[in-house]
Amino acid sequence: MTTLDERHDGDARETERAYRPAATVPLGQLTPEQGRFAGSKAANLARAARAGLPVLPGFVIPEGASEDTAGLRHAWQDLSDSGALPLVVRSSSPQEDTQQSSLAGQFASVLDVLGWPDFRTAVRTVRDSAHRPDGSVAPMAVLVQPMLRARVGGVLFGADPVEGRADRMLVSAVRGGPDRLVSGEQAGTNYWLNRRGRLLRTEPPTAEALLTPSELRQLARLARRARQVFGGPQDIEFGFTGGEVGGGRLWLFQSRPITAMAVRPARGARLLGPGPVAETLPDQLQPLEEDLWITPMARGLTAALDIAGSAPRRLLRTVPVVTTVGGWAAADLRLLGAAPPRHRWPALLNPAPGARRLGAAWRVGRLTAALPGLAADLVADVDRGLAQVPAPAELPGPDLAAQIRWTRATLASLHAQEALAGALLHVPPTSRTAAGAALTALTETRALGIPDEQAAAVAPTVLALTAPSLRGRGHLPQKPTPGSALTQEKVRNGPFPSPNNPSPSPTSLKNPSPTLTSPSHPSPAFTPRTPSLPPRESLRLRIRWVQELQVRLVREAARRLGPDGDRVELLRWPELAAVLDGGPLPADLPARVPQPESPPLPDAFRLADGAVVAERTDTSTGTGTSTSTDSKGRGNGVSGGRAVGTVWDGTGPRPSDAVLVVRTLDPALAPHLPGLAALVAQTGSPLSHLAVLAREFGVPAVVGAADAVRRYPPGSRIAVDGATGDVRTGDAR
Repeated sequence: MTTLDERHDGDARETERAYRPAATVPLGQLTPEQGRFAGSKAANLARAARAGLPVLPGFVIPEGASEDTAGLRHAWQDLSDSGALPLVVRSSSPQEDTQQSSLAGQFASVLDVLGWPDFRTAVRTVRDSAHRPDGSVAPMAVLVQPMLRARVGGVLFGADPVEGRADRMLVSAVRGGPDRLVSGEQAGTNYWLNRRGRLLRTEPPTAEALLTPSELRQLARLARRARQVFGGPQDIEFGFTGGEVGGGRLWLFQSRPITAMAVRPARGARLLGPGPVAETLPDQLQPLEEDLWITPMARGLTAALDIAGSAPRRLLRTVPVVTTVGGWAAADLRLLGAAPPRHRWPALLNPAPGARRLGAAWRVGRLTAALPGLAADLVADVDRGLAQVPAPAELPGPDLAAQIRWTRATLASLHAQEALAGALLHVPPTSRTAAGAALTALTETRALGIPDEQAAAVAPTVLALTAPSLRGRGHLPQKPTPGSALTQEKVRNGPFPSPNNPSPSPTSLKNPSPTLTSPSHPSPAFTPRTPSLPPRESLRLRIRWVQELQVRLVREAARRLGPDGDRVELLRWPELAAVLDGGPLPADLPARVPQPESPPLPDAFRLADGAVVAERTDTSTGTGTSTSTDSKGRGNGVSGGRAVGTVWDGTGPRPSDAVLVVRTLDPALAPHLPGLAALVAQTGSPLSHLAVLAREFGVPAVVGAADAVRRYPPGSRIAVDGATGDVRTGDAR
């Protein structure tokens, strides 16, 4: 049985098929009902013209128009003055310039068309561009307008799509019309404006002034009016005619919705960054590593900040001092005092911090005097605990879990005292460091012919040179050359060990304890040889030793899990504890995947819906965003996001994690965008067609990366940050 709604829809489709629009429709007479045959570009211009915006006259050849050559020629003669005036013939498809997708630059436009034969050829060229690379054919109308010789043209965004700011406007301008800009052939001069058209900054700062303040205000008014007409900020192509700067007329060539806006952090979002925690955990972590090392660090630093009165206790209870973002360790920079307060003068006038510190002053004063002794006691307790841990292979499952619990609690205490020691105890610059002692120990073991992979077993102090990892030990520094920084560090720290720590004999070094090289040996799991160090450095070294014990305990647990042991790092700590206590493995463990590889975090950033938004400062004003290019791998970030991948030049086999590196943002590259890890170009504008499409596809993109094609050859690995414009060689670090 056919419903009334179905019958109505069928009748409407039959009516649409039966209707054949006229061969041409004047742009000023195009009605909203005819818009589905005229395409989005023409329909938007007709709507703008009805609202009184400065739109050129023209006509549309609707999709499916009747074959009326005489009518088409008559329209051409009227608009071109019988061929005396050049025309521009442009695509106008319902699939482009929509709220969902701009398809910017994906269909043809033919400029400077003179004569009837050339006009007919241009129309065919535009219609033929409806054939898409995927084999589909887009519905296609043709828009015809006069060809203007603009003094200056470009693109006007009624909002800043790169920064995600609706209270800013972005203008990119070049001499002549906007075509060379949007094609990526030429990078324009960029102007950032407020809503009233006041200039905030220009990129590059030394660029020639193509637009006067009066013209910038005209553009801002056009953007505001277009926003009212279309109900949202628009991506507008414009041109100023006239031979003199400031003396021309403004024309609107095209208007479409801004399809992709960068996410913007919520008001009051925390300022995060690697900060000092990157010294301890510089690598990307997996879930179990986060629970073993990040959680104790956060607890320890929270306790230290509370004792010192550096932050309100209520805030410390609700906000983690240290967290992870994509597996990378990140600290709250304001809580750690690594960033100035958000509002400097109110912070100075606020009596709460002073009162809080006054309340803590008594505790801190007594603690400063007692801290060296407390640190020595804790170090002794940790050393005793490490020496008493049996070989992991000898521990039953519940005891293995208990030892890991002990290490997590011990790490929290070590981190707390290490932070307090760093803040409260004065240490002379020439004092010995854990890293210096480790370098000295490494030099001694190498001199005795001990391989680097056994150096930590013989002299655990060497562990201070590597970061903890469940996936394998980090690489030790290369052998230092005379006069190098490593050699100078060894000289400063003196021979290994110090007079308070007699040197082991060559025999003991050449015959390391089987306890450390064979985890199944029934002896203590860890018997560190202790150098004499200041309190903070001693605590730092114990942190690394406890982390190494955790690695050995977890590897033993992984061995017992059999084939599933290779995925132990994907467990959370409560899950591993339950397994060691006799419980089953999580049912979804086989489906879990490691943290995807990503670039290191920016020095300072905020989160917006889980996305990293780098905190950037304009060097000239102290506010806003700096996107200037330089020769050290920084360009203009035009599409936010971060990625690591393999360089590809668009030819030959495409890597699975391809980062396309090209000279210009040619719109013909658009078919490559889906699935790209990132896009890097030597030239281009944030408002070019390909940059717009990169934002739509969510592909991190950087333009203005100097000499990128030569510096990043195909097959090399690079990390790209589409927000800051950073491009770094190598993997994640």
